[in-house]
Amino acid sequence: MRNITQQKKSEFNEKVLDIRRVTRVVAGGKRFRFRATVVIGDKNGRIGVGLAKGADVAQSVEKAKRDALKNLITIKLKDNRTIPYEIDAKYSAARVRLKPAKAGHGLIAGGACRFVLELAGIKDISAKILGRTSNKLTNALTTIEALKEFKATQ
Repeated sequence: MRNITQQKKSEFNEKVLDIRRVTRVVAGGKRFRFRATVVIGDKNGRIGVGLAKGADVAQSVEKAKRDALKNLITIKLKDNRTIPYEIDAKYSAARVRLKPAKAGHGLIAGGACRFVLELAGIKDISAKILGRTSNKLTNALTTIEALKEFKATQ
């Protein structure tokens, strides 16, 4: 009799930001792998970004989810809707500016920044990617760096 285990449903929502095919050149030719960037969040102030490589897409996404769980941060939101004050952050070549907004304003952001803020549970904010890079990974990590400023004390 086989024992079938049910996978429990995670309390986190996830979004695959980016999947890239990366190559390693060896003596016999090229070896291909996949790199996945995944954002997870519970829409209640906990957010994480994970990055992993694997032999196929599904494996790399699964490993990236596990990495994101290891890199979780908890942020304190003002009235459970927005951030307390304006902040600028820089990570690598990416720069981002986050501004709090009044209730009902909505989530005004683009690119990877939008997914990070949405999964963090921020409902009213204006965000602008100021850097010249369009790399989703660095823009997501820049947004995380900005949100680390509002870390909740445990």
